[in-house]
Amino acid sequence: MNIAIVGTGYVGLVTGTCFAEMGVNVACVDIDKEKISNLNNGIIPIYEPGLEELVKKNTAAGRLKFTDKLPPLLDNAEVVFCAVGTPPDEDGSADLRYVLDVARTIGQNINKYILIVTKSTVPVGTAAKIKVTVNEELNKRGVSVNFDVASNPEFLKEGSAVKDFMTPDRVVVGTDSDKAKDLMEKLYKPFTINHYRMIFTDIPSAEMIKYAANAMLATRISFMNDIANLCRIVGANVDMVRRGIGSDSRIGSKFLYPGCGYGGSCFPKDVKALINTAAQNEYTMKVLKAVEEVNMYQKTVLFKRLQNIFGKDFQEKNIALWGLSFKPETDDMREAPALVMIDLLLNQKCNIKVYDPVAIPECKRRLGNKVQYAKDIYDAAENADAILMLTEWKEFRMPDWKTVKLSMKQPIILDGRNIYDRTELQAEGFVYENI
Repeated sequence: MNIAIVGTGYVGLVTGTCFAEMGVNVACVDIDKEKISNLNNGIIPIYEPGLEELVKKNTAAGRLKFTDKLPPLLDNAEVVFCAVGTPPDEDGSADLRYVLDVARTIGQNINKYILIVTKSTVPVGTAAKIKVTVNEELNKRGVSVNFDVASNPEFLKEGSAVKDFMTPDRVVVGTDSDKAKDLMEKLYKPFTINHYRMIFTDIPSAEMIKYAANAMLATRISFMNDIANLCRIVGANVDMVRRGIGSDSRIGSKFLYPGCGYGGSCFPKDVKALINTAAQNEYTMKVLKAVEEVNMYQKTVLFKRLQNIFGKDFQEKNIALWGLSFKPETDDMREAPALVMIDLLLNQKCNIKVYDPVAIPECKRRLGNKVQYAKDIYDAAENADAILMLTEWKEFRMPDWKTVKLSMKQPIILDGRNIYDRTELQAEGFVYENI
């Protein structure tokens, strides 16, 4: 089976590589010629555990190819996945220009039946826009070519994306065509052989499922952060509260961990897009607006704790940041709490030294020399007035606290992910604050 994947970001590259691993002939397409050149030379643009090895293996086997040109692929491809970016506009709506550019290119070049599948996270109604766009281009050419459009939202978690794709808990496909359904069943059969569920829906429902899932998870996080803030005020222990409510089978324990806010490429963007979709249809998503407000506030909580410790103005303090990515096992800093924290600290003219196992190159790309870069957590802690732990990487879990304390100017730890033991840290002589 021959397929094309347009877009080589997290979704496109993981999707294409995993299909190739199952024996599908995959061509990944991107307009970024430098990225394509790097991929052809085995240079992976993102950090994702297990991905680099699979890319190199399947490229060597000839099942995975990279190109910057889509039209030459359309005569042989049975399915084209659209996995291009849908960044938020200023009003929070999803920017569909790249999705519709792909649709135009397909309409300008197809000569036989093809199935167009939206893998990008797109608002309800996007598949209909794709269909209109392709038909407009076919009409301009004066030709009639059959094609179908389907929605196949992704549910990959950064840091475990390969595993999520290879062993999915569900595969959602929205289509109104039996032919499209048969093609998608054939394509996903190797992944569902162990009875992982394929859920077929109408197209608008499939488009909504992705947004609704991410909005629900974001809601759980913000709800728990709100509870954590109240626990601090009334003297309750949020970890005990989390375990107490998480043991309720109707609730469960996932996404109930309080912290310094969610980030990444999905939750912030998708919550905004769903709020905007509602507004376009004259409805207000009151709960999701509150979710977003709580999350923005939560990213400032540790800064407010620093103000409580040092006073409102604490200029030129030395602050160490442990963790830059929005979560472990990724170098993704999109909407990361660390970015908000760095901005707040820079406004105080603080000296900031950062360490992250994989995200330092991304931080350098974003911030340049605005911060100092450490070689490890101990280097970051040198002469620090406070350490802020923002990303719960495994290597941060058991530092040598005696070494950390000796190297610091003031022994202050602010734990944004609640991974340390208060009693232990206080026994070591640290001032310890958490969420």
